[in-house]
Order: sequence, then structure tokens, then C-alpha cells
Amino acid sequence: MDLKEKIANKSAVITVMGLGYVGLPLAVEFAKAGFTVHGYDVDKSKVESLIQGKSYILDVSNEDIQSVKARLLPTISPDCIKGSDVVIICVPTPLRKTRDPDLTFIISAVQTLLPRISTQTLVILESTTYPGTTEEILAKELELRGLDVGKDVFVAFSPERVDPANPKYRTSDIPKVVGGITHTCTEMASALYRHIVPEVHPISSARAAEMVKLLENTFRSVNIGLVNEMAMICHKMDINIWEVIEAAKTKPFGFMAFYPGPGIGGHCIPCDPLYLTWKARMHGIEPRLVELASEINYYMPHYVVDRLNDILNYHGLAFSRSKVLILGVAYKKNVSDTRESPAIEVINLLLEKRADVSYYDPFVPYIHIVNGKMDSLPSLENIKGFDCAVITTDHDSIDYDKICSEIRIVFDTRGRLKGGDGVYLL
Repeated sequence: MDLKEKIANKSAVITVMGLGYVGLPLAVEFAKAGFTVHGYDVDKSKVESLIQGKSYILDVSNEDIQSVKARLLPTISPDCIKGSDVVIICVPTPLRKTRDPDLTFIISAVQTLLPRISTQTLVILESTTYPGTTEEILAKELELRGLDVGKDVFVAFSPERVDPANPKYRTSDIPKVVGGITHTCTEMASALYRHIVPEVHPISSARAAEMVKLLENTFRSVNIGLVNEMAMICHKMDINIWEVIEAAKTKPFGFMAFYPGPGIGGHCIPCDPLYLTWKARMHGIEPRLVELASEINYYMPHYVVDRLNDILNYHGLAFSRSKVLILGVAYKKNVSDTRESPAIEVINLLLEKRADVSYYDPFVPYIHIVNGKMDSLPSLENIKGFDCAVITTDHDSIDYDKICSEIRIVFDTRGRLKGGDGVYLL
């Protein structure tokens, strides 16, 4: 039986490499569709959790894991690749300290794959990266081993589109873009994804598919940068930016609402535009607009701290004599994900200024900061001793009325509050 038939009748065995925010939901969906799925991860604690039927990601419930226990086989052994017909790579692609792309995890995944892959295998990269990665790193290495891409093995890129804690759009609800090294590669990958998503959009190449992901998130970065700059302008002009956005939203065409905040977080928006700018420079293009938006967004934690300094000074307080409560350290509401969270940068900046800082986040029990580890307050029961509170993530489970009634200065960077005595808006 050839690979196309195996995919069609769901007898193809799939290995998902990397069981994080992208890989685990994907593995669960394929298992729900009836495929046998090996979930490979180097993190032993993740694998043990799944074996026990427990999820460590909010978007995947324990019930989801338990419902596919017979078909989802978690492991720390890469040898599961040897018997697989499909391998999907879902590993992190962070930035180096120089803010250049770090493909260490992709390269490691490819090196793990190469000695274990057999012919008639489909390999898909989902990790966000710059255009050319799938062709130059994955396909090239396979060809150096004597495999003919498009005949012996099939290689494609399909950008992940995960939005943690979004109840409307989960992995199985979101269309997939697919671009292969060859037309046959694209067809194979598209046939696979059609088992789990409502629509597959095949495009001309893996490079184009890689660029799709960068466009999607650079679009968000640029518009967030614009609205963050508008927030700073509105503050100087004594205009409520939140009122302006709500009014602009009434226009039924030509406007999409983006919102200011203390910065950008998560894996995608802070990182993806810099993958694009790095690659653009290699082609002699200086992406000025993208760079400027990133600079504005990275400046926002400093702007928040500067604004807070002005607010405290107005009330006769200095950082060194203030107890500051940070509300929320996840990068977005109702999740536990702190990757690139601007709230942590705000905390580090406040500590540099000798403020007495604590935080509360019902989803994040502890964080790592510059000088060690910080634990969340266990609750908001005893907060009257704080001089001010800063809303950096607007979790729905936080009682903001209580905050405003017990702390005399509240600085809202998320537009959760309407203003009033002691309430200051970004």
C-alpha cells in the first residue's frame, strides 16, 4: 500500500515531534480522527503527564487526552520515527540574544529524523521560520542522504495557527495553508490535513507558505505598534485611546480594531517579524516599517514604568517607597503562557528602581525574574497594604472592583476599567 492510500484510509502512522502548544493539540486531533500518533518530546515530564491521562495545556483537556489514549502514544524515544509514515515537526523557533533567528531546535529535530526515516514518508514542518528553511535545511539534508524529494520522501511546510484560550477557533476549526517542495508533496500534505480541518489551502511552494505565517503575525505587530504609538499620543493630548478605538470600530469597513498594552508577548508576535527582517536584509531590503513597529512594541514596558513613575510622583510617592502589585503576568488573558510576556519585563524594570513588587496571576504560580524566582500571591484577600496596582493582563477571574476599592492607585494598561478616582488608563 502506498503512502497516499495509507493517508486516505487512516492507516498511516504519524509522529509529532514536539508536544507543546502546537504539537499536542495537533497530535490529539489526528488521534481523534482515527490515526495512530506517536507523540515524541525530550521533556520526560510532559510524556509522563500524558501517559497518566493529564494535559499540561489549557486548550487540551484531560478528557481529550483520555479519549485518545489508545491512539496517542507519548514517548521520549525518537525511534518511534522508524515505523512512521508521517513526521510533523513542531519545535520552538526562538530568537538569539542578538534578536537573530535561532534554528537550533529545527536543526536538532532534522538530525534526529535523518537516521530513522524510511522511504515513502511525508515530513511536514510547522515551526514558524523564515522563507527557505524547509527547502534549505530539511529537504536539502534528505537529498544529501540520497533521497529524492517528491518521489522517495515528501516534504512540506504548513504554518501553525494556534491561538491559546480562544474558545471559537481551535486547531480543528482553523484552515490550513500547505506548501510543498514539489506539487506531489503539497498534495500529500493537503490530503493529510483534510482529515482534521475544515479547509486546506494549497499554495505554490514551501517558501510561500513560510511567508504566509510571517505576514500574518507581522500584520499584527505593525498594527499593535501603531495603536501603541496612538496611545502615547492620546495621553499627551488628554484623549482616551479606548474611547477612540470603540468609536472607530463603528465604521463597517476599512478598520480593524487593535488594542494598546504594556508590550507584546507570546512566541509569535515578538519573534516572527524579526525572522522576516533578518531574511529581508539578506536580500538587500531594509524593512523599516516592520522594524519601527517592533521598536515601539519593545519600548512599551519602559513606557509603562515611566507612566507609573509620574503617577506615583503625583501622589507623593517614589518607587523606592512603594509597594506595587502587578496583576497578571501571562502574555494574554486566561492563559498560563508567559513566553516573552511584557509583564515580566515591567517587573524587572520596577525591581531595578527598588520598588517592592509582588504579582498575582491565578494561572501562573511562579515566574523567573532577573534576580531569581518570584511566586504569585496565593490570593487577593489581603491587598490593602499596596500603594498601587498595575493591570498588565486582564484575566476574567480577577475581581477588579475589589482591586479598585482596596488600592487607591490603579494603573490599567489593558483598558479593563473605565477610569475614575485613582484609576489611570494607558
